[in-house]
Amino acid sequence: MMEHERRYNEQTVPTPCFVVEEELLKRNLEILKSVIERTGCHILLAQKCFSMYHTYPLLSQYLSGTTASGLYEAKLGKKYFGKETHVYSAAYRDDEMDEILAICDHIVFNSFSQWNRFKDKAKKRNIKCGLRINPMCSTQEGHAIYDPCAPYSRMGITNDQFDRNNLDGISGLHFHTLCEQNSDDLLTTIQSVKEQFSDVLKDMEWINFGGGHHITREDYDIECLVDCIHQMKEEFGLEVYLEPGEAVALNAGVMVTTVLDVIHNGIDIAIVDTSAACHMPDVIEMPYTPQLKEALRIASDEDFQLMKDMTDSERISSKNKEERLYRIGGPTCLAGDLIGDYIFDRELKVGDRLSFQDMAIYSMVKTNTFNGMRLPNIAYKNEEGISIIRQFGYEDFKNRL
Repeated sequence: MMEHERRYNEQTVPTPCFVVEEELLKRNLEILKSVIERTGCHILLAQKCFSMYHTYPLLSQYLSGTTASGLYEAKLGKKYFGKETHVYSAAYRDDEMDEILAICDHIVFNSFSQWNRFKDKAKKRNIKCGLRINPMCSTQEGHAIYDPCAPYSRMGITNDQFDRNNLDGISGLHFHTLCEQNSDDLLTTIQSVKEQFSDVLKDMEWINFGGGHHITREDYDIECLVDCIHQMKEEFGLEVYLEPGEAVALNAGVMVTTVLDVIHNGIDIAIVDTSAACHMPDVIEMPYTPQLKEALRIASDEDFQLMKDMTDSERISSKNKEERLYRIGGPTCLAGDLIGDYIFDRELKVGDRLSFQDMAIYSMVKTNTFNGMRLPNIAYKNEEGISIIRQFGYEDFKNRL
């Protein structure tokens, strides 16, 4: 029997394993579809966030196409998703440009030097060309690594560097300034874009709002988003594109892991077969602590201090109490391979299964094999159960080297 024909549940699926749930994807897609229907905008899947092409036949029923950061993502989207194929890169390779231009519908250039380098080739194709602008309007707090408008950013063309005499062949503008944000920040950005680039927008055919829109989050203000789209359509006669990744698969997948060992060094520490460094690097890069289904909560500073200050006798007697603190870490040699501190209502044991939440986005596309770590399986859950879509082994590690 082929591996993908077998059915599992969360307690039997081989770990570590990404499990993406069809029902939760559909919930997000219905929300995005409603925005498309209300506004006439185009919503694209940002593959840099979610590239599980097994789901593309489903996603293509709702969304307008895909956006890519280069040749490989463009090829993936073109073959398995179809519909519109958009490409943006901070800089393109000469040896890939012919193939990119042959398969894309939109291409966005990050600078006038890139536009000048490739515009003759691009104009020969029946594709729409655009420029990425940088309105220098930061609306993020605390995450400069994800802020394209941070000082000295390499992303996009600022107003003072924008050559308004070099737009022959350019039909649209693109901006991307958000990261996991609500539509009030989009409104702020649009106001800044209008203040700086209205004279350009009046001669354009389309505008791309980029990604970072948390449209499917419970507290997201969809009405404000709808107003933003209508504003640009009515004021400038523009076709409007959005390219969220997180909104498509937000809260639609988990990482299932198994406890390999439990040790004590001042606090209880559970070592699992999932690595923050290898399997969920944003935990370290952002940094953040993912929600854990089986835990009561993420441990607070107060929780941690209380548990850490216990004497050995107090710790032993507390085993019968309701709350236990565990630090969860991976099996690699990196001392900082830590996922987080959590409060449980039970003792963790070897073999226990844990499920880290909201792991379909970014984590799956950022995995690596540091320390020879096994890449996580990729699985899909629908009404029939969980099926393994992809398993990785030694050859996958070896062939990357």
